[in-house]
This record gives sequence, C-alpha cells and structure tokens, in this order.
Amino acid sequence: MSRKILLIGGGGHCKSVLDSLLYYDNISEIGIIDQKQNVGKEIIGISIIGCDKDIPRLFTKGYNEAFVTLGNSKQRSMFFQTISKIGFEMPIITDKSAIVSENVKLGSGSFIGKRAIVNAGSCIGKGAIVNSGAIVEHDCIIGDFAHVSPGTVLCGGVEIGEDTHVGANSVIRQQLKIGSGTTIGMGSVVVENIRNNVVAYGNPCKVV
Repeated sequence: MSRKILLIGGGGHCKSVLDSLLYYDNISEIGIIDQKQNVGKEIIGISIIGCDKDIPRLFTKGYNEAFVTLGNSKQRSMFFQTISKIGFEMPIITDKSAIVSENVKLGSGSFIGKRAIVNAGSCIGKGAIVNSGAIVEHDCIIGDFAHVSPGTVLCGGVEIGEDTHVGANSVIRQQLKIGSGTTIGMGSVVVENIRNNVVAYGNPCKVV
C-alpha cells in the first residue's frame, strides 16, 4: 500500500529525515510544511507545499501520515500533539544504515538516524531522535521528544528524561539517569546522575 506523508518543519533536521525517507519504496508522495514565505521552495527535490494552517486541509486530501521534522524538543512535542488530534498516523522512520535490535520498543514519530545503533532491551520514546552515529546500548530508556545527538554514546541502562537534549559526542556512564527538560552540552562525559531542567556540561559533566 502506497503512503502519503507530510514532514512538519523544513530546517536541517528535515533534510536528515527526508534523506532517510527517500529510500522507502512504499511512499507515493511526500510534502513538506514550513513557514509561509518558503512555500514553493524545495528541499532535496521535495516541495514545501504549505504552512501550519494548511495541515488540516492536507489531511482531507489524503495525507494520512505526518512526521515532525523539528530538532527543538518543545516544538516537536507541540506539533506532535497537534497532528495527533487531527488524526494523522505518525510513523517510525529508521535510516537503512542504522542497526536496531529486534528487541527494542520504538515510539511513534521517533527517528533513528544514519549508522545509529540501538541495542537490545532499549525503549525509545515517541517523537524522540537518535541521531547519526549515536550508540544506545542495551536496556536504555529514552524519554518522549528527547534528542540524542550525533556521535553520543549511552552505555547500558542509561535513562534520558522527556524533552532532554544530549549534545553531540557526549558519553554517559552505565546506569545513570538524566532528568527531563535538561541539556547536556556537547562533548560531555557524564559520570553521575543529572537532575531535571538544568544545563550541564564538561568532563566530568557538571550542572552550571
């Protein structure tokens, strides 16, 4: 069965998701939603066909799937709720080069990027991002709308809270918990639990 899918957001993360999506052979049509001034432009050969207000109309035109391609966790969560209420299905998009164990749970609207690894027993929340080259080892829990940035390594049993951003090339020691709404700066080495709603970075990673 062919599928028609909307991508919500036309920035850099859209390019990453779209580049993975183009290799799916069961999608008949892809459209992008972005700011009004960008309508008519293209991203990797795919047209921006509307802005926010057009989303309900496009649902009635046969676009029955939508995927939020915004890197910002709060914005991703907001649009996720909006398109869910309209009635869109929210697929899981996994790049063909990613390695994902059959024994994981992937939430709706989650994205697994190029050469990312998600190992057995892990759970990826809805709308979450495991970006290019990230390693999520066994039994990790990634909260809804969290973003595990490129090159990050989560050792076994790590828990990442909702709406949390883990910066590129960070390493988190096994069995640690990172709270919700927290930002871990790029290149950090996390050796202790980090609480909710803070910014932390460094080696060793400390709250600032």
